[in-house]
Amino acid sequence: MTAYAALLRGIMPSNPNMSNAKLRGVFESLGFEGVGSVLASGNIVFHTAESDVPELEDRIQQALIRELGIGGGTIIRSHDELRALLDTDPFHGLTHGRGTYLIATFLKDTAEPPSLPEHPDPLTRVVGYDEAARAFLAVIDNSEPGKTPDFMAWLEKTYGKDITTRTWLTVERIVKKLAA
Repeated sequence: MTAYAALLRGIMPSNPNMSNAKLRGVFESLGFEGVGSVLASGNIVFHTAESDVPELEDRIQQALIRELGIGGGTIIRSHDELRALLDTDPFHGLTHGRGTYLIATFLKDTAEPPSLPEHPDPLTRVVGYDEAARAFLAVIDNSEPGKTPDFMAWLEKTYGKDITTRTWLTVERIVKKLAA
């Protein structure tokens, strides 16, 4: 059995169809084991013997659409992939906070991304791209309320909606839940 995390895009905890209980119910109905949720923002962990990740992503997404009307997108990473990402310690010495908002943006597509612009946004410092986890890593300055970094818009314009972003703290919590 492999431990996976499904990173669901577009989950709004205020929507009754997007509650953790309903999301877990969809995963359980698909026959997955050890289904759990991390926070209320679309992070579902589960175990399965299946190993075809694109097929899993499609099957889960179709079930979410069919059962809950959720069409935001599903990106899956294994426990091993996320653990290896954490082990690279890309944000060494930084603490997550308003001025140093540590993020990982996961791409669904396994294609190698083009080079990032050197300075995509004055509020963003790109740390790099982790090829194994297929994730952009960046530090965002969120210290000024109301300012949205252009980096996120650039990512979506470049890669479309098949991406999802998590804070580094959330990635750490997901890995901890997967290891439990």
